[in-house]
Amino acid sequence: MSNVTVYNMEGNEVGTLELNDAVFGVEVNEHLVHLAVVRQLANNRQGTQKAKTRSEVSGGGRKPWRQKGTGHARQGSTRAPQWTGGGVVFAPVPRDYSFKMNKKEKRAALKSALSDKVANGKLVVVDALTFDAPKTKEFAKVMTNLNVNDKALVVLNDNDANVVLSAKNIPTVKTGLTNTINVYDIVNAKTLVLTQDAVKTIEEVYA
Repeated sequence: MSNVTVYNMEGNEVGTLELNDAVFGVEVNEHLVHLAVVRQLANNRQGTQKAKTRSEVSGGGRKPWRQKGTGHARQGSTRAPQWTGGGVVFAPVPRDYSFKMNKKEKRAALKSALSDKVANGKLVVVDALTFDAPKTKEFAKVMTNLNVNDKALVVLNDNDANVVLSAKNIPTVKTGLTNTINVYDIVNAKTLVLTQDAVKTIEEVYA
């Protein structure tokens, strides 16, 4: 089992925490991580694009001129794709881009993402995150104390409105809960910040 240092909000070391290797020490399966990210982005697509084919465009039912004898090239409809105002060839239609992943695959992908952060030293554990009132400046100060200067995902165990609102206006920080964490957010963040309670909950659920 790997140990990580636990910090307080001032950035001082206050102890160590033993991580469960069944969650934070698994072999990283890059294929599953990639699949989970692609799936999440695909599932977020609206898929509402639509254009009309020649059969759907209004008009064009009559042959514009007779087949032979006019000198024109033969035409069957004024709504054929080569005409201005005609239909679109192979026009896009609304579709569902989402696809399924097995439950075991999803769990393995999440464990892989968490383990990768630990292996690369990009996991920061805080004993607790609490604020008396929503203060962006205070939250930014905590991030500086923890030496988190790039894109970060802060995972809380409980939905603390003061913490969430304090982080809301910092463009490089995203907050999440233990029951809403996903592979894309973890991979997309350079640093993963977890509270001690969040670590325990994640280990209980995924170990």
